Amino acid sequence: MDWYNFEHRHSAIQFVTPSQRHAGLDTAVPANRKVVYEAAKARHPERWSRETRNWDPVKVVYLNSDKSII
Repeated sequence: MDWYNFEHRHSAIQFVTPSQRHAGLDTAVPANRKVVYEAAKARHPERWSRETRNWDPVKVVYLNSDKSII
């Protein structure tokens, strides 16, 4: 359980842990990653064939969502 809550980074919540999201760090961590990715792309644009990952915060998370209502 500790691994899941404190170590595993979930793709649905921008690769933060559930404990980071619960602590309100789910906006700061991806914002920092965006800065790092953009700097890396600026230093070596030849390594990037597309845009960097979308690091915008995820506001709402659904468990087993019904795709027809979204």
